[in-house]
Amino acid sequence: MKAIIWDRYGPPEVLRVGILEKPSPKDDELLVRVRATTVTKGDCEMRALDFPLVLGLPIRLWIGMFKPRKIPGTEFAGVVEAVGSSVTNFEVGDEVFGSTGMRLGTNAEYLCVPEAPDDMGGAVTIKPENMTFEQAATVPFGARDALHFIRLAGLEPGSKILINGAGGSIGVFAVQLARLEEAEVTAVDSAEKLELLHQLGADHVIDYRTQDFASTGDVYDVIFDVVGTVEFARANNALKPGGMYLLANPVSQMLSGMWTRLTTDREVIMQASSPTVEDLIAVREQIEAGKLRTVIDREYPLEQIVEAHRYVETGAKQGNVVITVN
Repeated sequence: MKAIIWDRYGPPEVLRVGILEKPSPKDDELLVRVRATTVTKGDCEMRALDFPLVLGLPIRLWIGMFKPRKIPGTEFAGVVEAVGSSVTNFEVGDEVFGSTGMRLGTNAEYLCVPEAPDDMGGAVTIKPENMTFEQAATVPFGARDALHFIRLAGLEPGSKILINGAGGSIGVFAVQLARLEEAEVTAVDSAEKLELLHQLGADHVIDYRTQDFASTGDVYDVIFDVVGTVEFARANNALKPGGMYLLANPVSQMLSGMWTRLTTDREVIMQASSPTVEDLIAVREQIEAGKLRTVIDREYPLEQIVEAHRYVETGAKQGNVVITVN
């Protein structure tokens, strides 16, 4: 099978297309013929091992101390080609979507995934009927993470939430989910993404390059920082007493977040999301009901994986970048 070979940490050019043996499913696994996968900011960070030492070392221990030993990619949509002897909920021909979490492996023509969710963050279920494979592949990471954090926000009708980094894989779903809770949404990102964010339901938009949201005088119940760039000392003025910071990228802000938690009455929630297969089903139901949609910026064939990584690293992508697998 064709797959992305990743045998060095570094820039996009360390990736290349190669031929590997087609996997065979274990008793509890599905063999999925991948039709679409994605490239996210997290994939780029993983490829380059662009993490603080406290996180980089455990990742090296899992993926490979001196060189990676895995196929990259975490999201997929495709068709079940074979099932293991103990699989009961899927059949050959089912159209599915899901994530592999830290197992990785989705940037390939085939992959094996366990039927039941695992502790690596993986999950698989039936694809939304009203989505293409390309659209469905963008959901397992961004939508599930967004759902996890918006639930933590405890929004009520009229709550004011600011979403920093609203134009990316998580943010585009977070805006829509917050609006479904009837919250008043302010979306922060670059100017090129603001029209899209209005279309997704944001009540207010801010171009972070020209305006500092902390200096506008507006005060929010929740600040959801998707990208890890909020400076707490400055942003405290924009968060009401007793308000909540939600951090989707906690490692980069761990120390300042702990200090804010200790020295103010603001609540700081710093955690990696722990989405479940139930979350994946929940967002599928919202999609099939017409309440959520995805955003695809660009599509690349598997053979152009390097170009896809280069583009994602620019920070210019609106929503998602999809890799088609033929």
